[in-house]
Amino acid sequence: MGKTLVIAEKPSVGRDLARVLPGAFAKHEGFLESGGHIMTWAVGHLVQLAEPDEYDPKYKKWRMADLPIVPGEFRLVVRDERSKKQFGVISKLLKRADVDRVVNACDAGREGELIFAWTFEKANAKKPVERLWLSSMTQSAIKAALGDLRPRDAFARLEEAARSRSEADWIVGMNATRAATIRLRSSFDGAVSLGRVQTPTLAILARREEEIRAFKAEPYWLVDATFEPTDGVPGRSYSGRYHAGAQPRLATAEKAEGVVAAVRGQAGVITKLETSTKKERPPLLYDLTSLQRDANTRFGFSARRSA
Repeated sequence: MGKTLVIAEKPSVGRDLARVLPGAFAKHEGFLESGGHIMTWAVGHLVQLAEPDEYDPKYKKWRMADLPIVPGEFRLVVRDERSKKQFGVISKLLKRADVDRVVNACDAGREGELIFAWTFEKANAKKPVERLWLSSMTQSAIKAALGDLRPRDAFARLEEAARSRSEADWIVGMNATRAATIRLRSSFDGAVSLGRVQTPTLAILARREEEIRAFKAEPYWLVDATFEPTDGVPGRSYSGRYHAGAQPRLATAEKAEGVVAAVRGQAGVITKLETSTKKERPPLLYDLTSLQRDANTRFGFSARRSA
């Protein structure tokens, strides 16, 4: 019986999965191996879309006449020297004669699908693939997911969406950056980087910064009141704020004083009362995913630091 090759997105996840899989794992350079399984990892994106000059050497020189650059078929290349080493490990494992099944254990999401798909494609692998869909790193969740491996075809649309997003980023980024750099060469030193997401996001930030700088503070007044109940229950009081429609701010002190004078010492009427009963369960203990999320939100820790 052949072995199952499991490809995770990062080493820490690979080690967590190996602890749950049966058998004792021996450590090797870039992978772990037991009697029935081989565990390896991609370390994020090992493979990326090729640069324009890898399609045609003429694109090494940036010229407006060559734009737009739209490849008929996108090519994949290994990202850098560091990535080449781990990609070589995965590629050799995929070609091993004793490996007859592959499990995609990259992160559950669009980007995880893309990381595996590009790595598998660049390695020119043809072996059958199943998908480990995992959203929690507790042992019980890992065991349940390993017992419910899904066919790769079930996630074909997610993979297509990831490829489309990446190729759209390439087309917009490569062409817009080259066009802007050529056009603004006399005004800027270096490349003018533009992108499908980067540029509109930067525009939102710039527009907001302009609004902040143009802001002029204007004084306003609020009218708050404290109410005592007519039933005479000691220690009970209510507070509220005056609103004109949905707007609590008053433009002048005179208007605020007018509201105060109109209501001081007067009896109020409750026109609407809403009550509700809610039950809140105590929170569960942390799993790795929720710990990483809270550590990032509160302290800015990376996923690797909190793993």
